[in-house]
Amino acid sequence: MSRIEHTFATLREQNKTGLVTFITAGDPGPEMTVPLMHALVAGGADVLELGVPFSDPMAEGPVIQRACERALKFGIGLSDVFDYVREFRKADGATPVVLMGYANPIERIGPDNFIRLAKEAGADGAIVVDYPPEECEAFADAMRANGLDLIFLLAPTSTQERIRQVARYGSGFSYYVSLKGVTGAGTIDTEDVARRVAAIREHVSLPIGVGFGIRDAATAKAVASVADAVVIGSRIIQELENTPREGGPEAVRAFCANIRAALDAR
Repeated sequence: MSRIEHTFATLREQNKTGLVTFITAGDPGPEMTVPLMHALVAGGADVLELGVPFSDPMAEGPVIQRACERALKFGIGLSDVFDYVREFRKADGATPVVLMGYANPIERIGPDNFIRLAKEAGADGAIVVDYPPEECEAFADAMRANGLDLIFLLAPTSTQERIRQVARYGSGFSYYVSLKGVTGAGTIDTEDVARRVAAIREHVSLPIGVGFGIRDAATAKAVASVADAVVIGSRIIQELENTPREGGPEAVRAFCANIRAALDAR
Protein backbone atom coordinates (compact mmCIF):
# COMPACT_ATOMS: atom_id res chain seq x y z
CA MET A 1 0.00 0.00 0.00
CA SER A 2 1.44 3.35 -1.03
CA ARG A 3 1.66 6.29 1.35
CA ILE A 4 -1.19 7.94 -0.57
CA GLU A 5 -3.39 4.87 -0.33
CA HIS A 6 -2.60 4.55 3.38
CA THR A 7 -3.43 8.21 3.99
CA PHE A 8 -6.82 7.98 2.30
CA ALA A 9 -7.60 4.69 4.05
CA THR A 10 -6.88 6.35 7.40
CA LEU A 11 -9.03 9.36 6.50
CA ARG A 12 -11.87 7.01 5.54
CA GLU A 13 -11.58 5.13 8.85
CA GLN A 14 -11.71 8.45 10.71
CA ASN A 15 -14.61 9.73 8.56
CA LYS A 16 -12.52 12.75 7.61
CA THR A 17 -12.10 14.66 4.36
CA GLY A 18 -8.54 15.00 3.13
CA LEU A 19 -6.81 18.33 2.60
CA VAL A 20 -4.42 18.41 -0.36
CA THR A 21 -2.30 21.54 -0.67
CA PHE A 22 -0.17 22.90 -3.50
CA ILE A 23 2.88 25.14 -3.59
CA THR A 24 5.38 25.73 -6.37
CA ALA A 25 8.89 24.51 -5.57
CA GLY A 26 11.29 27.43 -5.18
CA ASP A 27 8.61 30.07 -4.61
CA PRO A 28 8.85 32.63 -3.05
CA GLY A 29 12.51 31.64 -2.60
CA PRO A 30 14.54 28.42 -2.76
CA GLU A 31 15.15 28.37 0.99
CA MET A 32 11.42 28.56 1.73
CA THR A 33 10.15 25.37 0.08
CA VAL A 34 10.89 22.81 2.79
CA PRO A 35 9.78 25.07 5.68
CA LEU A 36 6.55 25.73 3.78
CA MET A 37 5.98 22.00 3.28
CA HIS A 38 6.34 21.40 7.01
CA ALA A 39 4.09 24.37 7.78
CA LEU A 40 1.34 23.00 5.53
CA VAL A 41 1.47 19.68 7.37
CA ALA A 42 1.39 21.48 10.72
CA GLY A 43 -1.74 23.28 9.52
CA GLY A 44 -3.50 20.02 8.73
CA ALA A 45 -2.57 19.10 5.15
CA ASP A 46 -2.83 15.37 4.47
CA VAL A 47 -1.15 15.31 1.04
CA LEU A 48 1.33 17.81 -0.39
CA GLU A 49 1.46 18.69 -4.08
CA LEU A 50 4.80 20.18 -4.99
CA GLY A 51 4.73 22.01 -8.30
CA VAL A 52 7.63 21.60 -10.70
CA PRO A 53 8.29 25.08 -12.19
CA PHE A 54 7.65 25.20 -15.92
CA SER A 55 7.76 28.02 -18.45
CA ASP A 56 4.40 27.18 -20.07
CA PRO A 57 2.05 25.95 -17.33
CA MET A 58 -1.03 25.79 -19.54
CA ALA A 59 -3.48 24.60 -16.86
CA GLU A 60 -2.52 27.31 -14.41
CA GLY A 61 -4.09 30.67 -13.82
CA PRO A 62 -2.12 33.88 -13.29
CA VAL A 63 -1.37 33.22 -9.61
CA ILE A 64 0.49 29.95 -10.18
CA GLN A 65 1.99 31.27 -13.41
CA ARG A 66 3.58 34.03 -11.35
CA ALA A 67 4.86 31.45 -8.86
CA CYS A 68 6.47 29.49 -11.70
CA GLU A 69 8.08 32.65 -13.07
CA ARG A 70 9.53 33.54 -9.68
CA ALA A 71 10.91 30.02 -9.19
CA LEU A 72 12.40 29.90 -12.68
CA LYS A 73 14.22 33.18 -12.02
CA PHE A 74 16.01 31.30 -9.23
CA GLY A 75 16.87 28.54 -11.70
CA ILE A 76 14.74 25.94 -9.93
CA GLY A 77 14.40 22.71 -11.90
CA LEU A 78 13.45 19.10 -11.44
CA SER A 79 16.69 18.17 -9.66
CA ASP A 80 16.01 20.87 -7.06
CA VAL A 81 12.50 19.50 -6.56
CA PHE A 82 13.94 16.06 -5.80
CA ASP A 83 16.34 17.71 -3.31
CA TYR A 84 13.43 19.44 -1.55
CA VAL A 85 11.56 16.15 -1.18
CA ARG A 86 14.70 14.45 0.11
CA GLU A 87 15.21 17.18 2.71
CA PHE A 88 11.54 17.09 3.74
CA ARG A 89 11.75 13.33 4.27
CA LYS A 90 14.48 13.77 6.91
CA ALA A 91 11.80 15.02 9.32
CA ASP A 92 8.56 13.66 7.85
CA GLY A 93 8.32 10.09 6.68
CA ALA A 94 4.54 9.89 6.65
CA THR A 95 3.00 12.72 4.62
CA PRO A 96 2.58 11.87 0.92
CA VAL A 97 4.28 14.18 -1.57
CA VAL A 98 2.97 14.36 -5.14
CA LEU A 99 5.03 16.06 -7.83
CA MET A 100 2.80 18.11 -10.12
CA GLY A 101 3.88 19.48 -13.44
CA TYR A 102 4.21 18.95 -17.15
CA ALA A 103 5.69 16.39 -19.52
CA ASN A 104 8.65 18.38 -20.83
CA PRO A 105 10.93 18.15 -17.75
CA ILE A 106 10.17 14.42 -17.45
CA GLU A 107 10.85 13.76 -21.11
CA ARG A 108 14.15 15.64 -20.88
CA ILE A 109 15.54 13.26 -18.25
CA GLY A 110 13.54 10.25 -19.44
CA PRO A 111 10.51 8.65 -17.72
CA ASP A 112 12.60 5.82 -16.25
CA ASN A 113 15.08 8.25 -14.71
CA PHE A 114 12.22 10.37 -13.40
CA ILE A 115 10.68 7.36 -11.66
CA ARG A 116 14.01 6.27 -10.20
CA LEU A 117 14.91 9.72 -8.91
CA ALA A 118 11.42 10.40 -7.55
CA LYS A 119 11.46 7.12 -5.65
CA GLU A 120 14.96 7.72 -4.30
CA ALA A 121 13.98 11.19 -3.10
CA GLY A 122 10.91 9.89 -1.26
CA ALA A 123 8.12 11.17 -3.49
CA ASP A 124 4.89 9.22 -3.65
CA GLY A 125 3.37 10.04 -7.00
CA ALA A 126 2.98 12.48 -9.84
CA ILE A 127 0.38 14.50 -11.68
CA VAL A 128 1.53 15.20 -15.23
CA VAL A 129 -1.00 17.59 -16.69
CA ASP A 130 -0.26 16.86 -20.34
CA TYR A 131 0.17 13.08 -20.11
CA PRO A 132 -3.19 11.73 -21.37
CA PRO A 133 -4.15 8.39 -19.79
CA GLU A 134 -4.57 6.64 -23.14
CA GLU A 135 -0.84 7.15 -23.76
CA CYS A 136 0.33 6.31 -20.24
CA GLU A 137 -0.14 2.57 -19.77
CA ALA A 138 3.59 1.76 -19.70
CA PHE A 139 4.45 4.79 -17.56
CA ALA A 140 1.61 4.05 -15.11
CA ASP A 141 2.73 0.42 -14.84
CA ALA A 142 6.33 1.46 -14.19
CA MET A 143 5.22 3.98 -11.56
CA ARG A 144 3.16 1.35 -9.73
CA ALA A 145 6.00 -1.17 -9.95
CA ASN A 146 8.12 1.33 -8.03
CA GLY A 147 5.47 2.11 -5.42
CA LEU A 148 4.50 5.44 -6.99
CA ASP A 149 1.02 6.61 -7.95
CA LEU A 150 0.13 8.31 -11.23
CA ILE A 151 -2.77 10.67 -10.62
CA PHE A 152 -4.92 11.96 -13.47
CA LEU A 153 -7.10 15.02 -13.86
CA LEU A 154 -10.77 14.77 -14.75
CA ALA A 155 -12.78 17.79 -15.85
CA PRO A 156 -16.44 18.76 -16.38
CA THR A 157 -15.84 18.01 -20.06
CA SER A 158 -14.39 14.50 -19.52
CA THR A 159 -16.17 11.81 -21.47
CA GLN A 160 -17.16 8.44 -20.02
CA GLU A 161 -14.35 6.86 -22.03
CA ARG A 162 -11.80 9.22 -20.50
CA ILE A 163 -13.18 8.47 -17.02
CA ARG A 164 -12.84 4.73 -17.70
CA GLN A 165 -9.24 5.26 -18.86
CA VAL A 166 -8.44 7.10 -15.64
CA ALA A 167 -9.99 4.24 -13.69
CA ARG A 168 -7.80 1.80 -15.64
CA TYR A 169 -4.44 3.56 -15.35
CA GLY A 170 -4.66 5.91 -12.38
CA SER A 171 -3.80 5.13 -8.77
CA GLY A 172 -3.64 6.92 -5.44
CA PHE A 173 -6.56 9.26 -6.05
CA SER A 174 -8.29 11.01 -8.94
CA TYR A 175 -8.30 14.79 -9.20
CA TYR A 176 -11.55 16.34 -10.39
CA VAL A 177 -11.11 19.83 -11.83
CA SER A 178 -14.29 21.57 -10.73
CA LEU A 179 -14.15 24.41 -13.27
CA LYS A 180 -13.81 24.81 -17.00
CA GLY A 181 -10.66 26.88 -17.19
CA VAL A 182 -7.41 27.36 -15.32
CA THR A 183 -6.47 27.14 -11.65
CA GLY A 184 -7.81 29.85 -9.38
CA ALA A 185 -10.53 31.01 -11.78
CA GLY A 186 -14.27 31.24 -11.30
CA THR A 187 -16.69 30.13 -8.61
CA ILE A 188 -17.56 26.53 -7.86
CA ASP A 189 -21.11 25.29 -8.41
CA THR A 190 -21.24 22.70 -5.64
CA GLU A 191 -24.43 21.11 -6.93
CA ASP A 192 -22.80 20.54 -10.30
CA VAL A 193 -19.69 19.16 -8.60
CA ALA A 194 -21.88 16.72 -6.66
CA ARG A 195 -23.53 15.46 -9.84
CA ARG A 196 -20.28 15.04 -11.70
CA VAL A 197 -18.43 13.39 -8.83
CA ALA A 198 -21.31 10.91 -8.51
CA ALA A 199 -20.99 10.14 -12.23
CA ILE A 200 -17.23 9.61 -11.87
CA ARG A 201 -17.75 7.25 -8.95
CA GLU A 202 -19.75 4.95 -11.23
CA HIS A 203 -16.47 4.07 -12.94
CA VAL A 204 -13.66 5.12 -10.57
CA SER A 205 -13.14 3.41 -7.23
CA LEU A 206 -10.23 5.66 -6.22
CA PRO A 207 -10.72 8.50 -3.73
CA ILE A 208 -11.66 11.73 -5.50
CA GLY A 209 -10.09 15.07 -4.70
CA VAL A 210 -11.75 18.24 -5.97
CA GLY A 211 -9.80 21.40 -6.78
CA PHE A 212 -9.50 24.50 -9.01
CA GLY A 213 -11.54 27.20 -7.29
CA ILE A 214 -11.62 26.29 -3.58
CA ARG A 215 -10.63 29.54 -1.93
CA ASP A 216 -12.05 29.56 1.59
CA ALA A 217 -13.36 27.44 4.44
CA ALA A 218 -17.00 27.70 3.38
CA THR A 219 -16.35 26.42 -0.13
CA ALA A 220 -14.06 23.69 1.17
CA LYS A 221 -16.74 22.54 3.60
CA ALA A 222 -19.40 22.47 0.88
CA VAL A 223 -17.20 20.48 -1.52
CA ALA A 224 -16.19 18.10 1.28
CA SER A 225 -19.75 16.82 1.44
CA VAL A 226 -19.24 15.06 -1.91
CA ALA A 227 -15.44 14.64 -2.21
CA ASP A 228 -12.84 12.54 -0.43
CA ALA A 229 -10.44 15.50 -0.42
CA VAL A 230 -10.32 19.18 -1.28
CA VAL A 231 -7.34 20.56 -3.18
CA ILE A 232 -6.15 24.14 -2.63
CA GLY A 233 -3.32 25.82 -4.50
CA SER A 234 -3.81 29.32 -5.89
CA ARG A 235 -5.22 30.63 -2.62
CA ILE A 236 -2.13 29.41 -0.74
CA ILE A 237 0.16 31.08 -3.28
CA GLN A 238 -1.80 34.31 -2.75
CA GLU A 239 -1.17 34.06 0.99
CA LEU A 240 2.54 33.92 0.20
CA GLU A 241 2.32 36.85 -2.19
CA ASN A 242 0.60 38.97 0.45
CA THR A 243 2.97 38.08 3.30
CA PRO A 244 6.61 39.07 3.94
CA ARG A 245 8.78 36.11 3.04
CA GLU A 246 9.81 35.30 6.61
CA GLY A 247 6.14 35.15 7.62
CA GLY A 248 5.17 32.72 4.85
CA PRO A 249 5.27 29.47 6.83
CA GLU A 250 3.08 30.81 9.62
CA ALA A 251 0.66 32.37 7.12
CA VAL A 252 0.10 29.12 5.24
CA ARG A 253 -0.07 27.13 8.48
CA ALA A 254 -2.81 29.40 9.81
CA PHE A 255 -4.70 29.35 6.50
CA CYS A 256 -4.62 25.55 6.35
CA ALA A 257 -5.62 25.25 10.00
CA ASN A 258 -8.75 27.29 9.23
CA ILE A 259 -9.63 24.99 6.32
CA ARG A 260 -8.87 21.91 8.39
CA ALA A 261 -11.17 23.11 11.18
CA ALA A 262 -14.00 23.68 8.68
CA LEU A 263 -13.55 20.21 7.18
CA ASP A 264 -13.51 18.56 10.59
CA ALA A 265 -16.64 20.47 11.69
CA ARG A 266 -18.62 19.09 8.79
